[in-house]
Amino acid sequence: MRHPDAYLDQLYDELETARREQAESSWEARRARLLGGLQQALGRFELTHRGAEGLDPVLLERAELPEAIRERVEFTTLDGLRMPAYVMIPKSIRPGEKRPGVLLWHGHGYGSRSLVGLDKDGNEKPDTGRLSDNLAYALAKRGFVVLAPEIIGFGDRRLARDLQKDPNIDNSCYNLSVSLMMTGRTVAGLRAAEALRAADYLVSRPEVDGNRLGNMGHSGGGMVASLSAALDPRIQASVVAIYPNTYRGSILAMRHCLCNYIPGILTQAEMPDLLALIAPRPLFIEAGLRDPIFPIETTRVAIKAVRAIYEGYGAQDRFSSHLFDGGHEFGGPESLDWLAGQLRGQ
Repeated sequence: MRHPDAYLDQLYDELETARREQAESSWEARRARLLGGLQQALGRFELTHRGAEGLDPVLLERAELPEAIRERVEFTTLDGLRMPAYVMIPKSIRPGEKRPGVLLWHGHGYGSRSLVGLDKDGNEKPDTGRLSDNLAYALAKRGFVVLAPEIIGFGDRRLARDLQKDPNIDNSCYNLSVSLMMTGRTVAGLRAAEALRAADYLVSRPEVDGNRLGNMGHSGGGMVASLSAALDPRIQASVVAIYPNTYRGSILAMRHCLCNYIPGILTQAEMPDLLALIAPRPLFIEAGLRDPIFPIETTRVAIKAVRAIYEGYGAQDRFSSHLFDGGHEFGGPESLDWLAGQLRGQ
């Protein structure tokens, strides 16, 4: 066997057989085992919410838009790390009123500015009318208070050593990933841990109803949204877009950013199993029919598997999906409207 393709297929098939045998037990028993296995695979992080203590938030800037106030804030997540984030606050909020909050996660690109109508240098982008150019504002106009964090490794949170070598480098995912793996941790785990702290900050805001917390992420942000929703029961409804698939059909089938890889996860679960950890809380999956890196054929496999878990709960009305005619891109207003309906924030 000169080329190792068949060897890798054999390893995957053996693990799939072992997981299928485990699947014969009840979902609740599997769920507890999967959640523990996921936390172990993500690495040595405190993957629980801790409230507002230690956040030490500061306001960095504030801008007034026609229908919302946009703030740039910064707060502590863990071990001294500071997370910048944008907050979009609807102007329609009455004094003392609390609105649903949404955590909005960007994918690969130039970071949180891409979600709030700014270019990579922080300048206002021309208004094209496309929701994808300012998703945070589109959500705010639907009544949400939105937090768009800067995911570690992107934008203002790239490694200084990477920027010294190449000031225009897109992200620090590679060097973050290999450095953390050598310490028994993963980028996915760090991003999930920081997501829980971002939720701590969002629910601490006086405008936010902590019992109506939503979550939306696209591509790499979809990974953060799915993992954090699995780990954080405060998240009541999630949109996971242009990411849900099987590891075999996407992450392992072609070259992806190293931040997508969780060492040993296939000994515990395939991606649909991890998505199903969100059940029975509402979940909306969105995918492009022509997505080249998360192929639609295996997205359909994932959707079928997740739907079966929701049906087992008798919660099939809480699971929805939308397959749109497009590629690896934002799909349209359907997911925003669904989230507004789930959190009653229209």
